[in-house]
Amino acid sequence: MLRNTKTGYGRVAILFHWVMALMIAGMLAFGLYMTSLPSDDPELFTLYQLHKSIGFVVLALAVLRLTWRLANPSPRLPDGMHPLERLGAHLGHIGLYALLFAMPLTGWLMASASPWGIPTIVFNVLPVPHLPVPDVLGTQAEAESFFKLLHAYGAYLLIALIVVHVAAAFKHHLIARDDTLKRMVSTAPARADN
Repeated sequence: MLRNTKTGYGRVAILFHWVMALMIAGMLAFGLYMTSLPSDDPELFTLYQLHKSIGFVVLALAVLRLTWRLANPSPRLPDGMHPLERLGAHLGHIGLYALLFAMPLTGWLMASASPWGIPTIVFNVLPVPHLPVPDVLGTQAEAESFFKLLHAYGAYLLIALIVVHVAAAFKHHLIARDDTLKRMVSTAPARADN
């Protein structure tokens, strides 16, 4: 089953979920590692270029995932969920999707605003133009600092949302004992009423 049904996720949604989960976790760890290095580390330039390249892959996958999500609505939430839990689930997913876009975009804007003017070439193959940076943000250095701050706080917010998301999945699996986690691991058989 490729498409989502009312009771389960299809293979495409599951693949998007787990590929992006691994990429995002890797990028967060990679970003924390890079920012812990001294500014004169000889590998820093190469690491930042790799981080930017993977960031563009994440952005492209986020666009594809959102497009797929809009064409394939998610399965229903489990019966019996408290209205506040339902609201939390919806807001959590909105926050995760927003950050899937905000993180690569703030990184791109940070690189675009940098006074160094270093070009971004995805995996040393595909040149990516800089984005226009609003003059209201001040000098290039000031704009770069602004986007750097947004990118850093976005990373910490994303980590917090991921922790809550994982905790909620385990709560559903271990305490509520419903199929919320199971349906993101394997596809449910298609039913005639879907």
